[in-house]
Amino acid sequence: MVVEVRELAKRVDNGGEPLTILHDISFVVAAAETVAIVGASGSGKSTLLGLLAGLDRPSSGSVRLAGAELGGLDEDARAVLRGRLLGFVFQSFQLLPSLTALENVMLPLELAGTANARDQAAFWLQRVGLGERLRHYPKHLSGGEQQRVALARAFAPGPRLVLADEPTGNLDAATGHQVIELMFALNAERGTTLILVTHDEEIAARCARRLRMHAGQLEAMP
Repeated sequence: MVVEVRELAKRVDNGGEPLTILHDISFVVAAAETVAIVGASGSGKSTLLGLLAGLDRPSSGSVRLAGAELGGLDEDARAVLRGRLLGFVFQSFQLLPSLTALENVMLPLELAGTANARDQAAFWLQRVGLGERLRHYPKHLSGGEQQRVALARAFAPGPRLVLADEPTGNLDAATGHQVIELMFALNAERGTTLILVTHDEEIAARCARRLRMHAGQLEAMP
């Protein structure tokens, strides 16, 4: 299993009163599986994704990524694990504005110690149809182009798991469709495990399995 979640819960202090955001969630995700997490705004989808990535700590329960228990790792060790195992695609793209498209894709490769980071980054930008945009900064790219750069950045290091949080949320319908087609194509080519948070049921239906969040609880969908 690439992801193992056991009795995961997240509680926060809400003005002196405990507020439970996630309630004892358990599920597993196998290698190369595609899973959509769906639900209304405020249902806990993004909180769950942050816990899966080790960006936040649960109040109780556990998350294991490729056998590594996140709760047993300090912040630096979790960052190393993320760099080795995970790729991310965000709704707001999260490109560094001071770096070109090429440099944005090079960054995780360089952090991973990839010897030919520039060539690899250029290859991936070609793969997502941005071979003519290598030296462009994010502000000179459309939203769809920025998300293509983000896809290249996510897949370039060869992650075992890609986490995508509403990847079409800031795009128009036609551009969003193109981005989703590309993401699933890249995922199939590389045999990557994909966990996708979305409110779009049509996108969710593209995944092999759907999990619905409701009021911080998770239930399997047919």
